[in-house]
Amino acid sequence: MKRLLILAAIGEALTGAALVVVPSLVGRWLLGEDLAGVAIPVARVTGIALIALGVACWPGPPFLAMLLYSAAIALYLASLGFVGSLTGTLLWPVVVLHAILTALLISASIKQGD
Repeated sequence: MKRLLILAAIGEALTGAALVVVPSLVGRWLLGEDLAGVAIPVARVTGIALIALGVACWPGPPFLAMLLYSAAIALYLASLGFVGSLTGTLLWPVVVLHAILTALLISASIKQGD
């Protein structure tokens, strides 16, 4: 069972990495169409989530997966807001929420280490 879980974790993390790096290619291979427009950042957010899922399923603390996901989403969405034209009403509140969650997770980790 443990080996199967590790295999699944690796598969999800690799798929997530591909979605982050080459989302349109993954869309073409998986769905037969290139991704375009808003589908690109949505695919990248999905990729980040799949990487975090892979980390969560890997033997070890699931805490690390949530920290990775929250920090990566905050950074990626902030980068979209700074350099892109994709800035919906909830973009910055979500960035702030994930930044706060990341800080709280780091703080809890430090306190637990004491």
